Amino acid sequence: MDSKNEKKHKKLFIPGPVEVDEKVLKVLSTPMIGHRSAEYSELQKRAAEKMQMLMYTKNDIIFSTSSGTGLLEMAIRNTTAKRAIVFSVGAFGNRWFQIAKGNGIAADKHEIEWGKGLNPSIVEKYLSTGKYDVATVTHNETSTGVMNNLYELSEVFHRYPDVVWCVDTVSSLGGAKIEVDKLGIDICVSSSQKALGLPPGLSVASVSEKAAKRAEQVTNRGYYFDMLLLLKYIKERNFQYPSTPSIPHMFALDFQLDRIMQEGLEDRFQRHIEYAEYVRAWAKKYFGLFADEKYASQTVTCIKNTRGISVKELNNELGKRGFVISNGYGSLKEKTFRIAHMADITREELEELIFTIDDILKL
Repeated sequence: MDSKNEKKHKKLFIPGPVEVDEKVLKVLSTPMIGHRSAEYSELQKRAAEKMQMLMYTKNDIIFSTSSGTGLLEMAIRNTTAKRAIVFSVGAFGNRWFQIAKGNGIAADKHEIEWGKGLNPSIVEKYLSTGKYDVATVTHNETSTGVMNNLYELSEVFHRYPDVVWCVDTVSSLGGAKIEVDKLGIDICVSSSQKALGLPPGLSVASVSEKAAKRAEQVTNRGYYFDMLLLLKYIKERNFQYPSTPSIPHMFALDFQLDRIMQEGLEDRFQRHIEYAEYVRAWAKKYFGLFADEKYASQTVTCIKNTRGISVKELNNELGKRGFVISNGYGSLKEKTFRIAHMADITREELEELIFTIDDILKL
C-alpha cells in the first residue's frame, strides 16, 4: 500500500484491545511449531507456571483460543449442578447471566445500580439461603469503571465452602493484585487483550480442585469448553490442548509474562494505581466520576459527561491527533466516556492524551 494512503494509527486508550508493545508484536511472528510436539508442551508449561505467579495460585491453569467470554461460559456451565447466582455491576456481569440462560443453566441475577460496587451483605443474603452452588462476580466492570473489592467479598465466600466462586478478571489481571489462593477463588478468568497487553484471541483461567470435582457432577459440559477435558490434556498429554491452540499467542504470552516479571508485580500494580489516580484527579476537576470512588477501577476510568460535550466529536478530533478513547457503554453512551490506563502505556503517553483533550475542549 502506498504510504500516502495508509491510515495513521490511533493510539488506543479504550478498555481493550490495548496498545501492544512492538517487541510483543514481533514475537507473534515466531515460526510455527507443532502443537503436539514436546517443544509446544514446554512452551505452554512455561506460560502456565508464570501465570500461576501472576495469579498467586497453585491451581491448574487452562488456556483457551477464545475471548474471555468462552471461559466465562466454561466456568458457569461446568460447575453449576444446582443453581447459580450472578452478581452484576454492569454490562459484563449481565453477560454472564445471559451465558447461563443461553446454556439452559438455572440461574438468578442480582444487578447493582450501575456505578456502585457489590456489598458483601448482598452476597451473604443470597448464599445463606442454601439455594446456590455457584456464584459469579465481575471484578472489574469496564462499562461503569467499577472494581469490586474481592478481599471484602472473600470473607463471605470463605463461610460457604460448598459454593464454587467464579470471578471475571478479564480487564484487571495484570493491572491489579489478585491473590487467587488467598481469596479462595475457584475459577478466575482473564483475557489477553487488556491489562496483560497482548492482542485479542487468548483467554486463561485458574481452576481449583473443588471446581474440578464439581464439574464431575455436571453431565452436559459441552465439548470445546469442557473443563475436565482441558484439564485432562494438561495432566495426561503434558500441557497440551485438545484442539489446535493459537501458537502465536502462546509465544507472545510467554514473552510478555517475562516482561511483566521483569517490571516487578508490585511495581506494575502500583503503576496502574498511579495512572488511575492521575486520570481520576483530572476527571474530578473538569467533569465527574461515574463510579463510586470507593470502587473506582485501577484500569479504566468512567467519566460523567457533566459538561454535555459531544463525546463522538471529541473522539473524532482525537483521532485526527492520533488517539482514541471510548464513549459510554450502551445506555451510558454520550452520558459518560471512558479512558483506559492499562497494560504497557507510559505515563508520558497518558499525559499526552489528557493534554490533547484539554486542548480540544479548551479546558
